[in-house]
Amino acid sequence: MNYSLYIAQRLLKQKRGKLSGPVVKVATAAVALGVAVMIISLCVGFGFKREVRDKIVGFGTHVQIVSFDYNHSYETNPLPNDSVLCAAIKKIDGVKNLQTFILKPGIIKTDDAIQGVALKGVDETFDWTFIDSVMEEGASLASDTTSGSTGIVLSRSLSSLLKLGIGDPVRMYFIQNNNIRARKFVLQGVFNSHFPEFDEKMAFVNSRHLAKLNNWSEGQISGYEVMLDDFDKMDDVVNDIAAMTSSYVGPKDTFLRVQSIKELQPQMFGWLNLLDMNIAVILVLIIAVAGLNMISGLLILILENTNTIGLLKAMGSRNSNVRRVFLYMAMWIIGRGMLIGNVLGIGVCLVQKYTGLVSLDPDSYYLDTVPILLSPVVLLLMNVGTLALTTLMLVGPSYVVSRIVPAKAIRFN
Repeated sequence: MNYSLYIAQRLLKQKRGKLSGPVVKVATAAVALGVAVMIISLCVGFGFKREVRDKIVGFGTHVQIVSFDYNHSYETNPLPNDSVLCAAIKKIDGVKNLQTFILKPGIIKTDDAIQGVALKGVDETFDWTFIDSVMEEGASLASDTTSGSTGIVLSRSLSSLLKLGIGDPVRMYFIQNNNIRARKFVLQGVFNSHFPEFDEKMAFVNSRHLAKLNNWSEGQISGYEVMLDDFDKMDDVVNDIAAMTSSYVGPKDTFLRVQSIKELQPQMFGWLNLLDMNIAVILVLIIAVAGLNMISGLLILILENTNTIGLLKAMGSRNSNVRRVFLYMAMWIIGRGMLIGNVLGIGVCLVQKYTGLVSLDPDSYYLDTVPILLSPVVLLLMNVGTLALTTLMLVGPSYVVSRIVPAKAIRFN
């Protein structure tokens, strides 16, 4: 029988003194509040990171395959749409979709405004899932990519700047070999991702128009875009695609370059990685505060039960057994506080997730509501880590028990 645990249970059931009662309540409240704040910080931090990352990937996909001489400009050299290469890439584990694209810069001109944009030409292979999720008005080109439609999809910021509405003509001008060429599109859809880095310069049209403007033959493209099932597997998939395309030589000795979205947008992903450091600092500070509260609570419990400690030692109990009594009591207080904190923290996150009660300024945060990502694995690891660390912090202070002399302790009042 674990008599240390039995004595701890008996001490917890008895009425606490005037000193330990309020201290234990404060320690429990501190643990509960700390756990709730940690849960909210983790869910909001990871939720924000996921939402922003998904928007970056939504515009640029996970992996891009372009000509080796691609210099990040919007005027690109053509690649052949190689069906054999596409089939091989699709067989790589983790690849969800492969699509082709053509990029070309252009100028939209209206009676009152003029604006430069980057046109992204897409075809029937393009995945419209992300654009459809941020579509505010009209429709995407998902049903028109095979029909040579003259539709164009603009962002809300561009359509507002140019004072264009659904169905309005969109006149564009292109500089091609020192000549100006014009095309007229029809505004078919308006999206709003609240991501100005892309909203202010990106538009979507049928790739056939851009191929004709570039005087490319049928089947020539700017490159391939690869969507993956899991963002965390991106580095492995990039290596597999790079190994596959390293020996590829196209017409006119064309070589291929494979780039991940992290390489294409290093500033954005560097900024997102800083969020992990912020979350880690918050967790360390909260655990430290909760641990210090528990240390003070433990010392007061030991002080209030000095007579009991002396009696146990006089009856032959070892210091280690007596220490375990108070560690069990502290773990019960921590566990109770963690249970309350989990209910409070998860409850707040669920309310925010399904109601969007707390809003954000999209111009500053790229999102209109506070995002929430509830991960059972993360919550489990956080709880286990909190319990282990706070208990470990109490091991040192528990050695105060070994300094109590039984003869003095029994007479202690």
